[in-house]
Amino acid sequence: MAEPLLDLIEEIVSAPEHGEPGSMADIMIDQDPDDIALLLESLPLEQRLDAWSVIQQHKKLDVLVAMRGDPRETLFDATQSSDWEAIFAEVDAEQLLELLDSLPATLVDKAFDAMDKQQKQYFEQANQYSDVQIGHWLSFDPLILPLNAKVRDALRLLRRDVPKHTDTIFLINRAGQFSEAVKITKVIGLPEHTPLVDLSEEDFEVIKAEEELTPAALMLQRSGFASLPAVDENNKLLGRLEISTASELVNEYYERQVMATAGMDEDEDLFSTVRKSAKNRALWLGINLLTAFLASAFIGIFEGTLQQVVALAVLMPVVASMGGIAGSQTLTLMIRGLALGQVTTANLKALFRKEIKVGALNGVVWAIVIGIVAYFWFADAWLGIVISVAILLNILAAAAAGVVIPVILNRLKIDPALSGSVILTTVTDIIGFVAFLGLGTLFLV
Repeated sequence: MAEPLLDLIEEIVSAPEHGEPGSMADIMIDQDPDDIALLLESLPLEQRLDAWSVIQQHKKLDVLVAMRGDPRETLFDATQSSDWEAIFAEVDAEQLLELLDSLPATLVDKAFDAMDKQQKQYFEQANQYSDVQIGHWLSFDPLILPLNAKVRDALRLLRRDVPKHTDTIFLINRAGQFSEAVKITKVIGLPEHTPLVDLSEEDFEVIKAEEELTPAALMLQRSGFASLPAVDENNKLLGRLEISTASELVNEYYERQVMATAGMDEDEDLFSTVRKSAKNRALWLGINLLTAFLASAFIGIFEGTLQQVVALAVLMPVVASMGGIAGSQTLTLMIRGLALGQVTTANLKALFRKEIKVGALNGVVWAIVIGIVAYFWFADAWLGIVISVAILLNILAAAAAGVVIPVILNRLKIDPALSGSVILTTVTDIIGFVAFLGLGTLFLV
């Protein structure tokens, strides 16, 4: 950004009326579309709409594309219907695909009508794939030459504008099928009659258009190339996945994982209405309430024990907390492994054994520490032994649950990041409370 985000937010909020020195229009005019998008998402709704109204028309489409879904939607109603023609004047297929989920149908039609014939074909081609398949998010600007092309043809092609993140020329056969890829750096300085096929890359990876987003994006990131070709089921070249898109898709995936752990959408507006925000979060709160009642029901079984041994009630949070943290560490590791395709049936048993060993080692160490603390705190050796055993059992159970729960959820086609932590916390709470209070009932009452 030209200025730090915090400073720009302060300037916008305190900006004078339009036309005066230092007005909001003066502040916005020097900002890039990506910076404006981040700034708009950071502003309360009233200031956001004011800022949107003074952005130059030729920037508005790029700003909308760069914004998240929810804050973007707040700007649609604030835009005059007569302004959309200017906003969509140079819209292309990639931009419209990015806006597709949040743009009203009437505006989608207006944008589609504004595109030329080629862009309409690209849009219709991409729409044959769902938004969770990489074929939906391709760039349609690869450098392409026929399979019999020579260095002179490549040099002629390179004299035109080379698209960003382009380091290879794709060679296709007469049927339009991808055949070979040639790095641009290999072409420079060679005799013009040299066939390009003689310079092609060995073991060059090709992305299937029906591939899921994250695996395809990770394939490109690991390839060492700036882009990879994408083909349909008949190996016909459709376009390319470029590194900037791949990086954005991976970042969005991990952001989605982080937000999902709290039951939230990564597109949620920072300044969405109170009603909408409350509605989005209510379901998750309700689910957590049910799991809390379930854990409380197990505690209620030992009500008599708690009345007789108050120390158990004091130490109960320690047992639950240790199990929850241990389980969360394993769960996070497993979710990442599943996302990257590192966890399979072939290595699951070995991974399970390793996590149990880690849980056993940590369980023994911390059980001894907590047992000693409990002994000196309450001057009761049996209490120290009881909590030590309970801590060990709960950490072992947490390690096992941290491995098993995400695998089961993944096989059931349920996102482990969305519900794994809730299930894990419920399991560790119940096992921890039952182990601690059960042992307390046996040895302390």
